[in-house]
Amino acid sequence: MAPDHEIAAVEVRAEKDGSHPLTEQPVAAESETKHDAGSFANPTDDRPNPLGSRLGSLLRAFEQQLVEYNLEARGIERVEPDERMKRLSWVSYLQAFLLWVSINLAANNITLGMLGPAVYGLSFRDSALCAVFGAFVGALVASWMATWGPVSGIRTMAFGRYSMGWWPSKIVVLLNLIQMIGYCLIDCVVGGQILSAVSPGGMSVAVGIVIIAIISWVVATFGIQVFHYYERFAFLPQVIVVCMLFGVASAKFDLSTPSLGDARTVAGNRLSFFSICLSAAITYAPLAADFFVYYPEHTSRITIFGLTLAGLVFSFTLALVCGIGLGSGINVFPEYKAAYNVGQGALIVEGFGPLHGFGKFCSVVVALGLIANTIAPTYSASVDFQILGRYAEKVPRVIWNTIGVIIYTVCALAGRSNLSEIFTNFLALMGYWVAIWFAIILEERFIFRFRSGYNWASWRDPRKLPIGIAGFVAFAVGWVGAILCMAQVWYIGPLAGLVGEYGADMGNYVGFSWALVVFPPLRYLELRFFGR
Repeated sequence: MAPDHEIAAVEVRAEKDGSHPLTEQPVAAESETKHDAGSFANPTDDRPNPLGSRLGSLLRAFEQQLVEYNLEARGIERVEPDERMKRLSWVSYLQAFLLWVSINLAANNITLGMLGPAVYGLSFRDSALCAVFGAFVGALVASWMATWGPVSGIRTMAFGRYSMGWWPSKIVVLLNLIQMIGYCLIDCVVGGQILSAVSPGGMSVAVGIVIIAIISWVVATFGIQVFHYYERFAFLPQVIVVCMLFGVASAKFDLSTPSLGDARTVAGNRLSFFSICLSAAITYAPLAADFFVYYPEHTSRITIFGLTLAGLVFSFTLALVCGIGLGSGINVFPEYKAAYNVGQGALIVEGFGPLHGFGKFCSVVVALGLIANTIAPTYSASVDFQILGRYAEKVPRVIWNTIGVIIYTVCALAGRSNLSEIFTNFLALMGYWVAIWFAIILEERFIFRFRSGYNWASWRDPRKLPIGIAGFVAFAVGWVGAILCMAQVWYIGPLAGLVGEYGADMGNYVGFSWALVVFPPLRYLELRFFGR
């Protein structure tokens, strides 16, 4: 597609020349830059290299070498309007839909669906309704965040500085890194389980984990152009094999067994499963804008929002309902129960059982589909590492990319036997902070910047960003609410424990609401006393 070639050409030319392409009015652009960021640019340019002159020179030389091989060397720097795609075709818009289908239609979401009947004891109907509507609510948040990529040209976590301030936003970045590395860990374990189940005795789960990690590292390292090309086509085999899985396994879906427990327990389990599916979708929000920073400013926000929402809801519905069906058969069919005891990935392989040898081939396709889901957080994590500080920013993206892959590969190898616990404990916990963070972002936009908007040139100037006191306090208060109302295997908050035998996970909603109430008055005081 032509626009993708434009991305690569502009990126390589700018890096080789050591400058950005000229705008149509270079004089006006220069004066605007001096006015908006001049006070910050000089100290940045003049300060000594914090990594040492020799090491800094080696890193810059390394980046230039990457550019020679057409790898993306750009880190967190804002993509200026003149550096973006020059035109948008229908394929460019379609890419926004296909991107999310490819990323999200993966085996990890199939295994997530299994938790409804297998862990929460819900019926097929209850599980399906909670899963689809929970994912829809979370996808609304991610879709709205995706629209800021073309508008700002700034990565999602850097955009968060406009609400949380320079220093408090680093806490959010750390949480996002943990979240993305955790998702990659889950992807690697599920992929390893599937590949191992396909060839029992021939390939261990550990080898499968390493295969998924290496391929993901290669694609994410090459950068945004290769990433978009890969995600444009990765959805097709996944749609085919998941539809086939529906066809061959649906005869063993248990559609009649009711949800287990009394009315209060069932209500609590419904809410908890709804929340974990919401968390799976909402956790795309902190990286959603990263993939559209090369889209031009005039890109239709409504179209990006709609296509992102459609892609996420379509892929979540297919994956979650398929997993719910497989999970519903665990207590009815002994072969399903035996496979589930080996691992959730093994249950997917068992679902393809009636196809025999061809079913194993389909299982391999499902396992390799996890690569598309792993590439996205791997790519975004490598950029987010640079937001942690001046020192981190000097390290090329490819090095952070490699470090992230090493971390989640080692963790996946260590935790490969505890996937269900990782899912139930990790996913919901990560969803809490995203909901709280989103409440702050939302109010900053519609209350305090409704008329003034954003000065995108100050994205890296601490003196032109909020102090962050209001954001930090609201974030902390939101967490207090989340802790009081969370329901996890290892901890049930005092308020969550009032609902049913196992509690009801309300952390997302209470944390969001508390932050929503606390932030506006604190932000008003912050603006009054500090002026920013």
